Amino acid sequence: MRYSGFRIIREALTGHRGWGPAWRDPVPQAAYDYVIVGGGGHGLATAYYLAKTYGKARIAVLEKGWIGSGNAGRNTTIIRSNYLLDGNEPFYELSMQLWEGLEQELNYNAMISQRGILNLCHSDGQRDAYRRRGNAMRLNGVDAELLDRDGVRAMAPFLDFDNARFPIKGGLVQRRAGTARHDAVVWGYARGADRLGVDIIQNCEVTGMRIEGGRILGLETTRGFIGAGKVGVAVAGNSSRVMAMAGMRLPMESHVLQAFVSEGLKPLIPGVITFGAGHFYVSQSDKGGLVFGGDIDGYNSYAQRGNLPVVEDVCEGGMALMPMIGRARLLRIWGGIMDMSMDGSPIIDRTDVDGLYFNGGWCYGGFKATPGSGLCFAHLLATDSPQATAAAMRLDRFRRGLLIDEKGVGNQPNLH
Repeated sequence: MRYSGFRIIREALTGHRGWGPAWRDPVPQAAYDYVIVGGGGHGLATAYYLAKTYGKARIAVLEKGWIGSGNAGRNTTIIRSNYLLDGNEPFYELSMQLWEGLEQELNYNAMISQRGILNLCHSDGQRDAYRRRGNAMRLNGVDAELLDRDGVRAMAPFLDFDNARFPIKGGLVQRRAGTARHDAVVWGYARGADRLGVDIIQNCEVTGMRIEGGRILGLETTRGFIGAGKVGVAVAGNSSRVMAMAGMRLPMESHVLQAFVSEGLKPLIPGVITFGAGHFYVSQSDKGGLVFGGDIDGYNSYAQRGNLPVVEDVCEGGMALMPMIGRARLLRIWGGIMDMSMDGSPIIDRTDVDGLYFNGGWCYGGFKATPGSGLCFAHLLATDSPQATAAAMRLDRFRRGLLIDEKGVGNQPNLH
């Protein structure tokens, strides 16, 4: 079934009796050539590109809950490619380009809105750092624009420009950045993968890995053993748990990242705005709610819930940036599990176990990376070689000292 305006009119005139399920609910087969563990955006995108771009078949995606029940539905929906380092910027720009054509490719409304992102600076040193980042972006063919104080005021006159502690001196803008509807992205990839013959198996938790002679043979699951030629793991904050089944200890920690939504307000925020003097970022949803977040919780956790001190810290950041939101009522809070790598950058690589591949360590950047991650992981699974823009995202970079430390804080996962 192809979605279109004509189809919507037709269904409206016939009582909407022609709509069918967006994807099948198949019984798992005894074995597959490719098994992707994790039914979030990264796992489903991997399966989709494996089938579409690389022409592979006999593919399954295993999800312990329902599609999109993990981090895919627990983020602040921001998409961007405004990175500094060569190990990151080409990859995120690839992902940004895929976002721009995603709805047409998947025939699904992912509500992609390229309203731009504005990173505020509050000191001369920070402005210099943004100039450096903007130049690095432009050297990689990415749009970047450095604004002075008046330029920022023209975009967002409601900000507290003369805050005694955090005066706004300018900002860096990427106008192609914006937001996308997180649930719709997952549903679109699930539908697209299903149409290409991928089996999406929900309520199927992996409980063990069958490894013999240094090679993975398949997975033990709550729905029985499933054989596999190749296994790709893309389970976000549960990476350490799942890879421990293969005897691996990953260079990362799991932390909770909380996100918040306010009551619906009239149009206010023109795009995405980030507070340069603290960790706070905000956009406005199509329903009018302010969607915002901040720092991760400081302790390790696998729970999808946070704590009150971080709620206070995030709200303080918002109030320092624009005091007018102090009267807005908070409607919802949720938590996603971030797999924080030692240098703040992701890993897409083969493991020492033949046939076992890993995709994780996305820290704060997981949602915006969804299309690029899926394409690069599919390339690795299909060809056994890294895709060009992900060539630096190797597991052994920590041993070799080739870190991709975007923030320059060293091997402290809680600070990335």
